[in-house]
Amino acid sequence: MNSILPTELTQTLSDHADFAGWVVFGSFVVFLGGMLIVPWLVIRMPPDYFIRPRASASYTQWRYPIFRWIVKVAKNIFGVILLILGIAMLVLPGQGLLTMAAGILLMDFPGKRRFERWLVRRPAILRSANWMRRRAGRIPLQVR
Repeated sequence: MNSILPTELTQTLSDHADFAGWVVFGSFVVFLGGMLIVPWLVIRMPPDYFIRPRASASYTQWRYPIFRWIVKVAKNIFGVILLILGIAMLVLPGQGLLTMAAGILLMDFPGKRRFERWLVRRPAILRSANWMRRRAGRIPLQVR
């Protein structure tokens, strides 16, 4: 019987069935997480987030700088992990582009604010975000 997969790939998958199972499971978890977390974040985002000046750190963050650094490091590590998982999901099951975008938006890097504005100005992305907000009874996002 002819197989769609080459013999070498079939053998490799059968040799590493446990690993392949974990990859599929992890991809499924990230897919479900993305389906829940991204809409939650988009709905709770202030409508003027992309047009207002960047907010400065609050008094609490300056009063306890160790907490600011712990949160900043954890957020960046999680962003890098999501970015790597998103790249992997470009060829594996899951929402690769969505996961990559979430990872990039979590990380701190020069030009991030400009990139966020460029990203949200894409008609498909803005339309999708505002559709989610409209369903939740929120004001549409404002962009220039």
